[in-house]
Amino acid sequence: MKKHIVCFGDSNTHGYCADPSDSADHTDRFNEEERWTCLLQKKLGDDYLVLEEGLSGRTTVFRDPLHECMSGLDVIFSTLMTHEPVSLLIIMLGTNDTKDRFNANAACIGIGLERLAMKAETVMAWKDGKPNILVVAPPCIGEGLNDAAMGVNCHRVSLGVAEEYRKKCALHGWTFLDAEGLAEFNTVDYMHLSSKGHRQLADKLAELVPTLI
Repeated sequence: MKKHIVCFGDSNTHGYCADPSDSADHTDRFNEEERWTCLLQKKLGDDYLVLEEGLSGRTTVFRDPLHECMSGLDVIFSTLMTHEPVSLLIIMLGTNDTKDRFNANAACIGIGLERLAMKAETVMAWKDGKPNILVVAPPCIGEGLNDAAMGVNCHRVSLGVAEEYRKKCALHGWTFLDAEGLAEFNTVDYMHLSSKGHRQLADKLAELVPTLI
């Protein structure tokens, strides 16, 4: 059986494209030749199965009063069980957690990530019963963000998220990767990966993942 890698994230895992001119198909979603998950699959080869589990708007633990089923905590059990046996879980969340309506600072978002990953460890879906988690901190939201639904504090809050994730990973023994400066966000909405950013993230993960499994 192939090594199952579950990529659990938000719109940046789903492949949302904020600038259709940046996508090959000129649509609002990068295609299978562009998304980092699909690129990672190609780079890793046939011994691996990279499974996309990206949902636009997903948070670590926060339930969104405007949209249903956004809390990662609510679905991590079913997600992992769907794809058992899981060799590696990649969590890349946090961008949506900075929304003003959740009123969460970076420390609270770090606790949310911790709670989600700890729940994932308890799910009986791991290959050989061994949890294996890689936490990817998304790039910081840019100062140019102008999104009334996100709010005015997202950039400031996002600046502290990676360090909170780093501390939680060190405490629990999870692998940590900071995508800031590694994967490019676009300069249209300042919170989604560009096509270049997808390639950059896939390149880094293709180097890192084989060392974790």
